[in-house]
Amino acid sequence: MATVLAVNVGKLRSNPAGGPVPTGIDKRPTDLAIAVSAPVGGLGSGLAGDAIGDHSHHGGDDQAVYAYAREDLDWWQGELGRDLGNGQFGENLTTCDVDVTGARIGERWHIGTDGLVLEVSSPRIPCRTFAAWLDRQGWVKTFTVQAVPGAYLRVVSPGVVRQGDSVTVRNRPDHQVTVGMAFRALTLEPALLPALLEAPGLSERIRETVRRRSGVLK
Repeated sequence: MATVLAVNVGKLRSNPAGGPVPTGIDKRPTDLAIAVSAPVGGLGSGLAGDAIGDHSHHGGDDQAVYAYAREDLDWWQGELGRDLGNGQFGENLTTCDVDVTGARIGERWHIGTDGLVLEVSSPRIPCRTFAAWLDRQGWVKTFTVQAVPGAYLRVVSPGVVRQGDSVTVRNRPDHQVTVGMAFRALTLEPALLPALLEAPGLSERIRETVRRRSGVLK
């Protein structure tokens, strides 16, 4: 059964990559019921009490919630030879039995019983803070090559999320633009970029990136 294995929230801390901007990448599991809504003013996290440091690159309406699959964390544990707890990749939701990489841009996840609906908007692109947080040399390249990025989601209908909530995928679009494909297009396979514009639910920031890089106006 597809479930939310863990709900993870973070507090601001100094950035392990250096610089003056703090980070909220240190997410820790909570047993509390957490309210989820569109970020106030289009800035910050969608989860109440979850901190975002760099508002120019993280959070906002199209990155209100970040989800990563426990199955993929387990694979990385073997690859890295270290334990990876829920929230270790900075994800808000650690999922179980959800095909996060294969999720189509624009599909909707109905979570729990309190009316929460999230919509897949884009893949996560790794950054220096992520690499410094894991303290792994060459991490950005390693993570990129594997192309299992996790998914950002926007809030369609606010609600509450708890550890153990069910995840039901509905409104799955008929295009073929998945989180994994979008990530590969933006990183390793630029020839795929024009195809991303077939997904109406693609975040506007990425849509503009596709137009700029590919020269396709759509």
